[in-house]
Amino acid sequence: MRLIYNYIIIILTIAYAFSCGQKKTDNQQETKDSDTTYTNPLLPTGARPWATFHNGEYFYLQDCDDKITLWRTKDITDLKNAPKKEVWLPKDKNSAFHLWAPELHRINDKWYIYFAADDGNTDNHQLYVIENESVDPFEGEFIMKGRIKTDKENNWAIHPSVFQHNDGWYMIWSGWQTRRIEAETQCIYIAKMENPWTLATDRVLISTPEHEWERQWINPDGSKTGYPIYVNEDPQYFYTKNKDKVLIYYAASGTWTPYYTVGLLYADSESDLLNPVSWTKVPSPVFMQNMDNQVFATGTPCFIPSPDGTETYFLYQARAIDKEPYGSLPAAPADTRSPRLQKMEWGEAGFPVLGEAASEVEKTKKPSGT
Repeated sequence: MRLIYNYIIIILTIAYAFSCGQKKTDNQQETKDSDTTYTNPLLPTGARPWATFHNGEYFYLQDCDDKITLWRTKDITDLKNAPKKEVWLPKDKNSAFHLWAPELHRINDKWYIYFAADDGNTDNHQLYVIENESVDPFEGEFIMKGRIKTDKENNWAIHPSVFQHNDGWYMIWSGWQTRRIEAETQCIYIAKMENPWTLATDRVLISTPEHEWERQWINPDGSKTGYPIYVNEDPQYFYTKNKDKVLIYYAASGTWTPYYTVGLLYADSESDLLNPVSWTKVPSPVFMQNMDNQVFATGTPCFIPSPDGTETYFLYQARAIDKEPYGSLPAAPADTRSPRLQKMEWGEAGFPVLGEAASEVEKTKKPSGT
């Protein structure tokens, strides 16, 4: 009996030692994977993610509603451990609420953050810009340069973005043609800039929600907003591989639906960007929900390079559920959107190929040079 007992003890000891060794190996593998791969989302929540790469670092922003927070990191896939700083707390009640889609841009050796804000009523959204003269946007102080007037009637405007092309700077944004009466229609506008806080030209309409995939506002279960909302919003600039075409990606349909998707406009680089005829709309979405991977409501891509410049990635927003968990309101009390990152490739015609939205369990190799 004692012999059998000793034998059992030996077997259990060996099994325990093996399991500890296996557990150690598993932990080592997990550590190795975390050093070389990442999974989406990059943060638990975060709408309209945006980043720029400057002097070896990424500076990242997202919707924060009543303030603007800036992250900095050398590894865009490790935002959860990145230092962050509140760089703007509104002082004027007219621009103290619903600070949407902040973007950081370096213009004439100064930093500018563009964003939309209102007085507490989202129907009063307007565009604003703040300025920081410091070399490092984490240092110095951002000051309000003012509201950017988009048209004489002061129509509703959100999601400003700016880009430099050929002979100057341009601003693109989403706005209303006229104030909402029974339905809301958000369109994409462009204007040339006189300086970082002033438009030099009248706004020019370049896209309206004309296709069915741009006009979805009712969820699959029938839940919806209190009135029809047809959406073209959140425009983002990019270009073809040989830069012979200017690209503007935008989001279409309601962000509270799974149908929120990415559309694309393009124009010849040498054309007049302020002429609506210069712009062509791709008739189908270029990036959309992936039901198999449980990724819904894919938002507009923001393009960034890998640290060594050999690859291009895009940030975008999406959800893991097929609708926001609220009734008829267009602004969720508990936002379920989160920032995601994927690598893009170049297609045969030189246009970016975004592929399919990746699942939250897929391990992806980190950007080259990370």
